[in-house]
Amino acid sequence: MSRTNFEQLLQAGCHFGHLKRKWNPAMAPYIYTERNGIHIIDLYKTSAKLDEAAEALKQIAKSGKKILFVGTKKQTKEVIAEKATSINMPYVTERWPGGMLTNFPTIRKAVKKMANIDRLMNDGTYGNLSKRELLQITRQRAKLEKNLGSIADLVRLPSALFVVDVLKENIAVKEANRLGIPVFGIVDTNSDPKNIDFVIPANDDAKDSVELILNVCCAAINEGIEERKVEKADDKAAEAQAEAEEAEEKPARRPARKARKDAAEAPAAPVAEAPAAEEEAPAAE
Repeated sequence: MSRTNFEQLLQAGCHFGHLKRKWNPAMAPYIYTERNGIHIIDLYKTSAKLDEAAEALKQIAKSGKKILFVGTKKQTKEVIAEKATSINMPYVTERWPGGMLTNFPTIRKAVKKMANIDRLMNDGTYGNLSKRELLQITRQRAKLEKNLGSIADLVRLPSALFVVDVLKENIAVKEANRLGIPVFGIVDTNSDPKNIDFVIPANDDAKDSVELILNVCCAAINEGIEERKVEKADDKAAEAQAEAEEAEEKPARRPARKARKDAAEAPAAPVAEAPAAEEEAPAAE
């Protein structure tokens, strides 16, 4: 069953592409027609591609892996932050820090530095600093929080990237391609879809369009997370039941084991000696 329909996509304005003169020919398979100099995206293909991407995202979330959401456009960053936070996934809505994926250990050091500043402030280590030094540290902490606060819980490379406007976030896409990380992207008619593993052809400028697509994808991710929880609960229940059954069998086994042990430890019964054979009668002379 489709996760969305033509009418919902149409009302959200997902069909509006860019001006015809700004188009990328690689997007031709996803373009339905041209109207007043603007390309119109085929929403039936958008719906099919969105379902495909949502199912793949669900499986990634079901395996317990992280998906990094990326989108730095002013009109969509709040929506991305809200949706990613609702499913406890990391996101980047400020400037993409170059080398975030390809030089991930350095980014982790910056995140740890932010945590160290918090720890030293809480334990009173910075209490003897001058106002100027304290102000510098506070500003540094605020800058780190703004750029990296949303990925503080990302302790290892994400298993997938979800990108809004792959043209604007081309550095993030290149880094993911270099590391073999699958990329899910909302791709408009002015973008190149060849480096995107899961293309969602749609308007990437309108807030309503981005919000609708994120709603569908985040709902699928949440389904995967919930299914993972159910599977874990089932596994724990099965383990508990197996342990209970084993505990029930133990008392029944003990008497038999004790009997075998007693039999082994009991002294051996004396063996009756065989009667001596009668002497042979002397042969007759």
